[in-house]
Amino acid sequence: MKIELFTVSDFAADYGGKLTVVGVFDTINARQAPVVHPTWAIAMKVRFEKIEEGPKKIRLSITDEDGKTTIPPIEITHEAKCPPEHHSGTFQIVANIGGVKFENFGEYSIDLAVDGRHEGSIPLYVRQVAAK
Repeated sequence: MKIELFTVSDFAADYGGKLTVVGVFDTINARQAPVVHPTWAIAMKVRFEKIEEGPKKIRLSITDEDGKTTIPPIEITHEAKCPPEHHSGTFQIVANIGGVKFENFGEYSIDLAVDGRHEGSIPLYVRQVAAK
């Protein structure tokens, strides 16, 4: 299994197998904490080999620097199936998220696990900026 895309963005959607991702970012700037980011998305594209076909349990979690969860983990099951003429296939997942409250400034980790195995992490920074 290989993660081909794993990112945070302003908007993401899967239109008939085409993944649309707009406004990729890794930092949220704010004047004071807690910070509530109204709407955003996590998008991923995973490639798997024919031998890996079958149901996959996907888990996304967001934790702060102390390992405390920010929101309850997002868990879904997805059927990984290759087209008959291909030796590998892909699946795409879009998680649209709204109203997440980040209690503190710092680095958060967005983690992806498939079937209980950690497959990847990306950082999300929540930074304080001075008032203008």
